[in-house]
Amino acid sequence: MSGTVRVEKKGSQSKNHNVKSRRKKPDGISTNDLVFTSHQGTNDAVFPYILSLYVAPQSVVADVTYGKGVFWKKVPGDIYVLKKSDISTGVDCRDLPYQNESMDCVVFDPPYMHTPGGTAHTNHQNYEGYYRNNNAQSDKKYHEAVLDLYFTAAKEAFRVLKPGGIYIVKCQDEVCALRQRLTHVEIINELAEYGFIPEDLFVVTRNGKPGVSVMLRQLHARKNHSYFLVFYKPGSQKRWQGVKDRFMVSDATHPETHLPLFSQG
Repeated sequence: MSGTVRVEKKGSQSKNHNVKSRRKKPDGISTNDLVFTSHQGTNDAVFPYILSLYVAPQSVVADVTYGKGVFWKKVPGDIYVLKKSDISTGVDCRDLPYQNESMDCVVFDPPYMHTPGGTAHTNHQNYEGYYRNNNAQSDKKYHEAVLDLYFTAAKEAFRVLKPGGIYIVKCQDEVCALRQRLTHVEIINELAEYGFIPEDLFVVTRNGKPGVSVMLRQLHARKNHSYFLVFYKPGSQKRWQGVKDRFMVSDATHPETHLPLFSQG
């Protein structure tokens, strides 16, 4: 006789309808008071937010292209142990005077492009003025020379960073010899070969519209944004775990900053 045989096992009747869910409610609060990846404004306005996410209070930070200290204008001076250096004062970012694995964070903001006339960096370190005639001179030219600066400086940063340290890099894409060069992609790919893990990317869009003095025909979109790249040097923790006990606090001693500060407790 054909048909379907139904086998009912002992105790097969389910009582799941009487079992209440024991799913744990996630910890934390609902908020949009967050650090975001895209900002319109100036570097000094964005930089403290990056620090608040990635660099714990009282960390030893080497800014190896300190210049006039623009990045640090809105960072309270007592938050970090800041080591200031610059090639204009005789310290080359590719040959730092620091011991191996001695820094919690390194900050790097070199010239973004090769500028023989220096006009693109009148208030910034220009490539020709600062990096042409020094002991670590590259034999490369144009965009490749700028990349070489980023790459050799990154190797030195990796040396001086502690395991678990953070490397913050400022860069901008450019068009060189009619070729689109996505500098931030080139840097990310190369630094991965050195052992750095890319953790974050911040886009900074400038205020106002940049222009050109002479133009016959526009071939590429004009760059009006730059990047902060954040890299992690793996240590005992292979993955970034975040700044411990980080949260936003108001600080009556620095009310003018209106920026994320840090719990000292």
